[in-house]
Amino acid sequence: MAATTAQSMGMLPSGMEICTTAPDIFYLPELVFGGLVWILVASTHIQPVNPLGWVMFVSVFCFVMTFLWMIMFAAGCHKSSPGWAAADFVYHGLAVIFYLSAGVELAYITLLRKSALPFGFQFYQIDIAAVVFAFATTLLYFIHAILSAIRWKHF
Repeated sequence: MAATTAQSMGMLPSGMEICTTAPDIFYLPELVFGGLVWILVASTHIQPVNPLGWVMFVSVFCFVMTFLWMIMFAAGCHKSSPGWAAADFVYHGLAVIFYLSAGVELAYITLLRKSALPFGFQFYQIDIAAVVFAFATTLLYFIHAILSAIRWKHF
């Protein structure tokens, strides 16, 4: 375990090494939790029409970008360049800001919908689950950003 942590600080992983190195092991949980946010938000019915456009944008954008980022790392497109280490930190830092703002908006909309509980309790529960997964995804991206910053610093 110490060898993979030490190895990840001096170079960027490629291939299946992204499943064993410190910051890159978070790609799959970020995809799963972000996908759950996307699915849960898309499965609710909200009046007025779509005040959760930002939440949907963030969840879809981060899902697609994280998937592409993971594929580029697995394919070795980075060639262990310090610029890619910096870009990894910047992307995950941006994702933290995006998901934090989306989670706050989602929580606010969910609180506003609480008044319509007798008619939409199932949608309210789905919204609560989406809020929980949005903040869990924020935490995953935050941890990934911190570990990416440490890796970038050691380059």
